[in-house]
Amino acid sequence: MAESLPGEVGNIGKADVHLADNRLNLDVFPNSTGRFSVLYKTRKAEVQQVEFLRLNCNEEQIDSSLAIVPELRRLKSLVLKGGHLKDEYGACQRGLLATLPVEFRHLQHLTHLDLSFNSFTSVPECVTELKELTVLLLSHNQLATLPGSIGKLAKLTFLSLMKNQLRVLPGSINELAALQRANISENELEQLPDEIGNLPNCAQLDLSGNRLTTIPSSLANLKSLEELYLHSNQLVTVPTSLAHLPKLSRLDLQNNSLRFVPAEIQNLPYVNLKGNPIGEAESPNIKGCAKPKDIPVRYLASDTDSFIVTTEGCKVVLPCGIEIHFPPEALSLAVITCRVISPDPQQVKLTHHDFLLSQVLELLPHGIQFEKEVLIWMPYIPPQSDHQRELVIRTFSESWSDLDTKVFESQYLACCSVLHFSWFLVISRLKENKCTVPLEGTRLFSSVDPNIKVTFPAGAVTESRKVKMQVLPVAAGDLHELLQDQDSMASPLLCLSQNTTDNFLKPVKIQLPLPSGVTGLNLDRSKLHLLHGDPEVQDWKDITNQVVLEFTHLYALFEVDHFSWYWLWYTTKTYVGGIAKKVYERLRRWQVNFLVLQRKKDPEQIFLQCVPKHKVETVCKKLETRYRGPEPSDIVEMFEGEQFFAGFEKGIKIDSDRPDCVDGRIGFTFYSHLKNSKEVYVSTEADRKTKAVKGQVSFYRGSLPENIPEEAAKKRKGPDSMWLATLPIKLPKQKSKFHDEPRMDPSYPPLNLGDEETGYLTEANLLSIARRIGPEWQNIGINLGLSYSQLERIGYNHRDDLDKQILEMLFTWAQCNESVPGCISQLIQAMKKSDREDIAEEIHCIIELGRRKYHDSIRRVGLSQESSNEDSAIAMV
Repeated sequence: MAESLPGEVGNIGKADVHLADNRLNLDVFPNSTGRFSVLYKTRKAEVQQVEFLRLNCNEEQIDSSLAIVPELRRLKSLVLKGGHLKDEYGACQRGLLATLPVEFRHLQHLTHLDLSFNSFTSVPECVTELKELTVLLLSHNQLATLPGSIGKLAKLTFLSLMKNQLRVLPGSINELAALQRANISENELEQLPDEIGNLPNCAQLDLSGNRLTTIPSSLANLKSLEELYLHSNQLVTVPTSLAHLPKLSRLDLQNNSLRFVPAEIQNLPYVNLKGNPIGEAESPNIKGCAKPKDIPVRYLASDTDSFIVTTEGCKVVLPCGIEIHFPPEALSLAVITCRVISPDPQQVKLTHHDFLLSQVLELLPHGIQFEKEVLIWMPYIPPQSDHQRELVIRTFSESWSDLDTKVFESQYLACCSVLHFSWFLVISRLKENKCTVPLEGTRLFSSVDPNIKVTFPAGAVTESRKVKMQVLPVAAGDLHELLQDQDSMASPLLCLSQNTTDNFLKPVKIQLPLPSGVTGLNLDRSKLHLLHGDPEVQDWKDITNQVVLEFTHLYALFEVDHFSWYWLWYTTKTYVGGIAKKVYERLRRWQVNFLVLQRKKDPEQIFLQCVPKHKVETVCKKLETRYRGPEPSDIVEMFEGEQFFAGFEKGIKIDSDRPDCVDGRIGFTFYSHLKNSKEVYVSTEADRKTKAVKGQVSFYRGSLPENIPEEAAKKRKGPDSMWLATLPIKLPKQKSKFHDEPRMDPSYPPLNLGDEETGYLTEANLLSIARRIGPEWQNIGINLGLSYSQLERIGYNHRDDLDKQILEMLFTWAQCNESVPGCISQLIQAMKKSDREDIAEEIHCIIELGRRKYHDSIRRVGLSQESSNEDSAIAMV
C-alpha cells in the first residue's frame, strides 16, 4: 500500500480494505470519490483490474472520478448511486449526476449499471452503446423520455425506471427481446405503445402508479408473463385476453376506476380488484337494459361468426367489444350470424350534422322476432365533449331510425334493447327535445338554449301528435370568417319536425332569441330577416314579409302553421338566402389533413390517413415512434361520408387485386370520428438495386354524398377540383429480391384453406399475402402458433433471402392447418395481433368474395334452397 498524498486524510488504508481482488466498494466512506482518485494514482495497475465498483454520487468530487471510470476497461458492475444523504424530512437526496462522459461507451464488458437516485433528465447515449448490459437501474431520476436507441440493449434482462417523469415509451422497446423484468411504476404514462406486447421473455411487468386509462390488447401476447402490476392507475377497462395468459400467476388491478371487469378476469384466483367501483355502471333508464346474469357466455373467434341460441339464453362477446345478451326464453332455438362491417355511404344514411362513432353491426336473420327484448352493447369512439349533442344507436327497418339508448360514458358503451334484428350503429346527433301535443295544447323548450320555446295553443290538433326540436348554435366568429362582415349575425338554427305532414289548425308561436348584440332598443328592422329552410334541398327563403314578427327586449316571436327549419339573421347583405346556404354548407364540412407515413423498419409499408384538423397533432405524436414521413398536407374541406382516393405515382405501385382498389387507387370514405386509415404495401416499377425511388401519393375526391347541395357539387367538377393533395414518399435501395414477382415454388403443394360455405384461400392467395409481409414475419409466425425452433430453422435455412423465409413460414403453417376448422380466423387474428390490420382486412375481403361467388354459382345451377323452393312452386302451378 503506497503512502497517502499530501492533503489526504492520511488513512487511505481504509479504502484499501475495500479493494479486494476485483472489487472496490468506496461508497461507504466519506469523501469516497477523493479516495478513489488517490487510489487510482497510487495503485493504478490494480485498480484497472477492478470488475466491480461502487461510488457515492452525492459528493461534489464525483465529476473528477467519472473521468477515471472509463479507464477501468474490465468493469462488469458499476454502481453510481445517489441517495446517501437525507434531507430534514428524512427523504433521500438525489445524486449530482445528470450526464456521463462519452468515453463510458468503451466499457464493453459492463453487464450491470446502477444510476439510481440521480438527476438524469435523459438517458445518456453512451449507455445505449453498452451492448453487454443485462441490468440497467435508472429509478428515482427525472427522466421525461427514453431514447429510441434503448432498443440497442438487446441483452438487457432487467430494466428499472421507477419514480421518473416518463409520459411515453418508445416503440423500440419491443427490441429488448431478452427482457425478463421491467419496473416502470410511478411515472406519468398515459398510454402504452402496442410494441410493449412484443417482449417474448418478459415475466414481470410493473406499470403501477401511472395515469393509464387503457392498456393495449397486445399485452395478451406476453406468453412468458407471470406477474403484471397495474394498480393505482386510472383504468376504466381491461381486455379479457389477459385472462388467457398461460403463465400469469399475479394480476394486480386495485385502486383503478374499473366499473366493469370481464367475468373471466374477475374469477381468476390471483387477481386483486380492491378499490375499484366494480358493478353495474349506473341504473339504466330504458326498459330491460340491466345485464342478464347467470347465463352462458360465448366468446366468438372473429367479428364475423355464427352461434346457436337456445331457451336458456346466452351472452355473446365479439372480439371488437360488442356484446349481445339473450335472456332466457327469448326464443326457442335459432342460429344467429353477426358481422361487423365498414360503413358504406350508399347504405348508411346520416341526417344533417350526424357523426358516425362506430362500425356497422349486422345481425342475421333480419326481422327475427324475440319473445323478450335482446340487449345490444356497442362500444363507440368517444366524441369531443359537446352539451349540444347526444349519442344514440341507429337501426335500419325499412328506413333508418333511432332507438332508446342508454350511454355509459365511463366505459364508452351504448346499450339498446330490440325485439328483432337488422343493422346497428352508434351516432352522435344534435340533441332532440320531444313532446306529444295534446288537444289542450302545451309548450316545448330547448335544452340547448332555454330561450327557444314553441307554444301550442288549445285546439291546434284534433288528435295528439309527436313533435321534435333540434337546435344548432352558430358562433359569431364563424360568420365573420365566412362572410368577411363583422356586422352579420345570426340566431341559433331551429329545426322542427313532426310525425305527420298535416298543418296545425291554429297558429303555433315560436320564440327565438335575437342575434348577439341586438336588442329591442337598438333593433334596425330593415336588417332583420327570418329565413325558412327546406331540409331536403336546403333552399333558404326570406319569409320576413310573410309572417307577423313581434319583438321584446331579447326575443323575436312569430307564428307558423307547419314545421321546418327557421333561422333569424341580422345583416345588410343582399340575397340573404344564398348567404345562409353558404354558411350552412360550411357548418357541415370538416377541415382535414392527409397523412402519408412510412414504417421505420419497413419503408415499403405505407400508412395513409385522413384526420380532422384538431386531431392531427395528437395522431402524429402517437405514430412518430413507428413511422416517419412528410408533414401533413394542407387543410382540405370534406363532408361527412364523402369518398376519396389515394393514388401512387412516379414509379410506385400497389397490388391492384386489393378489394378496395379502383383503377389503381385505394378507396376511402371519410367519417369524422372514425380512423379513415389504411396500410398498404408498395413496390416499384423501376429497378431499386442501384438507387432509391422518389415517388408520391396524391389524394382525389370520389363520388359525393347524395344530400350534398347542387351548387356545392358543381364546384367539384373538372380535373383540377378533383385533386386534393400530394405528399412525397421515398423507397430506399432494395436490399433483397423480396419485391420481385413471386414464383410458385414446386416444394409448395396446392392448398385450399377453408370450405365451400366460407370461401377458400388458395396458394395464390397466400403468395399475394406473403408479398405484404416484411421483416416482422417471425412475430406473425409466433402468433400463428409456430415454435421458436421452427422459426429459427426457417431463418437459418434461408438466411440470405427474406422472401423465402416468409413463404416458408406461411406455407409451413398452412400445410399443418389445411384441414383444421377455423384456420382462416386464426390467420386473421394473427395478422391483427401483429399490427397488420391491412392484411387481416384483405383476407377477410377475399373470403367474403369467395363466399358470394359460391352462393351465386349454386343459385345459377339451381342447387340453392331458394331455387328449390321456386321450382317447387312452379311445379305446383
